[in-house]
Amino acid sequence: MVRAALLAAALLWAGPASACRLALVLGMDVSVSVDAAEDRLQREGLAAALRAPDVAEAIFASPAPVAIYAFEWSGVTHQRILANWTLISDPAALSAMADRIARSQRSGTGRTTAIGYALAHAHLALQDAPDCQFQTIDIAGDGTNNAGPGPRGIKSALPLDWVTINGLVIAGEDASVIDYYQQEVIQGPGAFVEVADGYADYAAAMRRKLVRELSAHILGALPPPPGDNG
Repeated sequence: MVRAALLAAALLWAGPASACRLALVLGMDVSVSVDAAEDRLQREGLAAALRAPDVAEAIFASPAPVAIYAFEWSGVTHQRILANWTLISDPAALSAMADRIARSQRSGTGRTTAIGYALAHAHLALQDAPDCQFQTIDIAGDGTNNAGPGPRGIKSALPLDWVTINGLVIAGEDASVIDYYQQEVIQGPGAFVEVADGYADYAAAMRRKLVRELSAHILGALPPPPGDNG
């Protein structure tokens, strides 16, 4: 029933069937607060979420594909691509993306948490994205910015006005991180923070987040950027 409803809604989408509907950047925290076991839970969790049937359903419910880019981040100078832009036009492409992320290895451990610079890297990545109707950045992490300009400053300095920014917080004992993401990180119509109850819950939280944001674009819940005749 859900798939049928999404397919019906997709037929009303204003863009051409061959167009990319969403460019999605996924940022993974590898700062010093993330140990080796937690890092592996993130990589395998993201891969598992991409393989989840309801995520695939949300991706392929529209004839217009989604483009995905994934990177790891920590300090001011630590941003590394895990999977470059891939147009997810069929299940094989989605499976290959999940496999690539699952096989990826941590390139190092940054001692600081530079969310602002992670957003700056995501902005640069979007410059090379396929031509998509919408652009979304997802930043996942377990702490607040403690190096370089904060996310609010970066958002003010860069042309990110028409980019939706969502967050995934890996919650610990300090619930203030959730408030920080809500107040400082996310932006845009329908932007939200998903919360994982520790790293063991990362895969489930990522799956919920992906379904929510992909379904919003399928159903037309978010308007196109101003000037987009889509």
